[in-house]
This record gives sequence, structure tokens and C-alpha cells, in this order.
Amino acid sequence: MAFKDPAGITVAAVGAGTRKARTGPGRTLAAGFLAGAYIAFGGLLAISVSSGLDPKMWGTLPTLFTGSVFALGLILVVIAGADLLTGNMALVPMAVFKRAVTAPALALNFTLVLIGNLLGSLFVAYFLAVKTGVVTAELPLARLQGIATAKAVTETDWQIFLRAVGCNWLVCLSVWMALGAEDVAGKVLAIFFPIMGFVAMGFDHVVANMFFIPAAIFAHVPGIGWDDALKNWVFAFLGNLVGAGVFVAGFYYYLYGRDTPPDEEPAPVGNGRTTRETAISSSP
Repeated sequence: MAFKDPAGITVAAVGAGTRKARTGPGRTLAAGFLAGAYIAFGGLLAISVSSGLDPKMWGTLPTLFTGSVFALGLILVVIAGADLLTGNMALVPMAVFKRAVTAPALALNFTLVLIGNLLGSLFVAYFLAVKTGVVTAELPLARLQGIATAKAVTETDWQIFLRAVGCNWLVCLSVWMALGAEDVAGKVLAIFFPIMGFVAMGFDHVVANMFFIPAAIFAHVPGIGWDDALKNWVFAFLGNLVGAGVFVAGFYYYLYGRDTPPDEEPAPVGNGRTTRETAISSSP
């Protein structure tokens, strides 16, 4: 099975980040909307699959099931193609570090993708989760209430931030390894385990929380308001940014990006194609 080595992934990440930052505003908003909807689909599926599983009987297995199916969201983002803020938090900074993209272009990309992700998440939360009745039945509603209350009310600001750091470290490793895969099966496998892991551990993903918390508000879950949602999103955003920008973009740029000339040909990997060739041919 062909794959890229870390140096080749770095080349691909810079290219992907550059393309994302240079995409026009309209297409960026559209791609952001899709990504928000795809992550919301993952969240909706996670609620549907794990509702009714009593932890007293099942222990921690419900969180494992939740994480396993939630991976659908990022699989759709990467394979079908969309712009997810948390992934861009690693890819676009890589392009900035290589001076292929300016800081204002990064800020504009983050803003547009954030808006698009929020709109997509809210669309699925309101129309496809609540208005369809999928999450308002007794068991799904109880599961949604548990997830949303934990994230919007129970967790402290510091806990949200730290959980968000761990979350996006793993999410961006999923994106990073998917860049290294040369076929769909390899990309899916690269995505699955880190995503399953962060959800099972209860970490915070700002875009996922744009689905869970509003869905609970739309379903009239008591004790949760838009002020709770905004607080969670702020600290989750900051933690996700640190997880991506420091622990993925920062470390891998330091390891493989600083001293690599743009025209350097990385060593052959897998089927004999150079990592430079494979980096150009595919990216999430």
C-alpha cells in the first residue's frame, strides 16, 4: 500500500493549506457549510447509536460506540471534500510558516470557514435532528441532554480548553495521516482511530459542539442557553487552535518543514512514486 513519509505529508499539508487559503469566499463558505453539516451528521448518528445504553450495564462502551460512528463526520469531510475549521487550523498555518500564505489570508479563511461550519451545524441540528423528531424521542433526547449538559454546563472553562487541545491534536493527526494515504481505504483507516479516541475520551470539538448544544436548545433541554453555547465555543475554539497550531502544525513544521526547499524531492515511498509526486496528486 502506497503512502507518504512525514516529509511528504508536510509538502502535501503546505499545498493543501495554500489552496484552502486562496479559495474564493463563496466557495469557502459553501465548503464550510458542508463540513459543518457532515460533522453534525456524525453527531446525530452518534446519538442515535448510543441512546438507551445504560452506563450501569454497559460501562464505558457507549462512549466507544459514540466515537466509532462519529468518525463518519471527518470521513465525509476528507473524502467527499469540505472545509472544516479544526483541520484548517493545522493546514493553513503550515502554509503561513512556509510563507506561501499571509496572516490576513489565514484570518479570513478561519472566519469564513467558522461561519460556514456554524451554519451547516445549525441546519442539521434544527431541521434534521429536531424537526424530524430524530432526537426528540425519549431515549435519543436523554442521550442528547447528557452530552450537551456535560459540555455546556458541567465542564469548567479550563476543562473545555484542555479537552479541546487534546481533541484537535487527534483530529489534525487524522487529517495529517489521511494526507499520507494514497487510497480511500487508507484515508478512512487513518481517520477512524484518532476520531474514535477523542470522542471516547470526552474531548471537545468546537464544530461538533455547534451541533450538540444548539440541538439541545432547539429541543428545549432545560438549563442550557445560548450563553452556555457561546462560552463553550470560545474556549473550545482556543483549545482546538492550540492543539492544531502548536502540536501538529508547529511540531511537524519544526521537524520536516523548516529546512526543506520547495523543489526538494523526498525519498520514494510505497509503490515507488516520490513523496513529492504523491503529495501533489492528493490531499484532503
